[in-house]
Amino acid sequence: MQAKILIVDDDRAVRSALKINLSKNNKYLVETATNAMEALRLLAESTVDLVLTDVKMPGESGMTLLRKIKDRWPNVPVVIMTGFGSVEDAVEAIKMGASDYLIKPVTKDALFVVIEKALENNRIRSELNDLRNKVVERYGFGNLIGNNAKMREIYDLASHVAATSATVLIQGPTGTGKELLAHAIHYNSDRKNRPFIRVNCSALPETLLESELFGHEKGSFSGAIRQHRGRFELADEGTILLDEIGEISPAMQVKLLRVLEDGEFQRIGGMETLKVDVRIIAATNRILSQEVEAGRFRQDLFYRLNVFTIQLPPLRERTDDIPLLAEHFLRKYSAKNKKRVSRLHPSVIRQLMNYDWPGNVRELEHVIEKAVIMARSKEITEVDLPKPKVKPAPSTPKTLAQSLRDCEREVIIQAIRAENGVQARAAKALGISRSNLNYRLNKLKLKVPEIMGW
Repeated sequence: MQAKILIVDDDRAVRSALKINLSKNNKYLVETATNAMEALRLLAESTVDLVLTDVKMPGESGMTLLRKIKDRWPNVPVVIMTGFGSVEDAVEAIKMGASDYLIKPVTKDALFVVIEKALENNRIRSELNDLRNKVVERYGFGNLIGNNAKMREIYDLASHVAATSATVLIQGPTGTGKELLAHAIHYNSDRKNRPFIRVNCSALPETLLESELFGHEKGSFSGAIRQHRGRFELADEGTILLDEIGEISPAMQVKLLRVLEDGEFQRIGGMETLKVDVRIIAATNRILSQEVEAGRFRQDLFYRLNVFTIQLPPLRERTDDIPLLAEHFLRKYSAKNKKRVSRLHPSVIRQLMNYDWPGNVRELEHVIEKAVIMARSKEITEVDLPKPKVKPAPSTPKTLAQSLRDCEREVIIQAIRAENGVQARAAKALGISRSNLNYRLNKLKLKVPEIMGW
């Protein structure tokens, strides 16, 4: 497609020479105007991809034209032409938003280089804006799936806090969508056009985590062959997600506290104190108040993080959302795998709703993905479901012994989850010994990591 270029100059000879040169390249469609008023009329009548204007013209100057174009058509690049003795005009034009400038007399080579660069830069900006808008749209609160009353309340809370700069603590079992909610908060805030940086605090040893968070100077330790900017520095004016915050060591908790208090830190091996403006979102599958009571997490750091807390429920507490989530994942993975799978058999939906989902939404997503891959027709049936994952509803009445065993099983599961997987505390809450709890776990074939979804 040809790029439409508008040349604005009161000198007929200049206009003619520029038009002849540009028209020789079939990528360009060229129009001309003798003054700013005519140029604005042409801009209003049709789409223009670039304006090339002289500075000094009768009536309104090129600088005035530049200002009006940026006010009404901010995405149209403007290249200024100025005399050799008026370079200061060119500098001022760049400050006002001009893409570039040319010094008269304009050479053909310089003309093509500057125009092509301005058009290419504008194309890149346009693509980045489109990508940014798609990301913002993807993480809009309207795209978060769930009609469950608890989830509607959570989305309402998140939408309110997104408009602020408050620190947010998101707690919930593994696989409940903590990172997705953090993305939504960032991309619905006034920081949405700035960086969103995620750090998995449990994935790195303490020494590497410190370098990742705060950076290091060249030569500060063996292997530090160049300066490294940390995640806090990269997230300046944006948001940083400290995922699995409950896993960091006491020493790292102290270092993190200073950043949360005053936004200041030093790179490892550095003397310069850096100050950043970063919004903190922390996520954890632990209950931090219990970690504080157990002495594993600093109380002062907890208070800094606990400004606004959102608790995500496990999927078993929002089973009415399972059909919606399953349909969403069905569409997603049918498109991704280029399969025409369009529906779930009612018996499949019943089985999905009868399962306990220890891995929560993430486990459901994996089950649907595998089912789409295995699907033999447009409909997912029970045959397509991964058998170890989804337990069918019982088809025969339970005996008294079975009912008692199921009741015992449920009570133990609830106690383990309530104490965040700590067996000693769960045994105490149940009023039995630790060894007795272990015996019952073995008898019922229960494993704590599976109960907790670890």
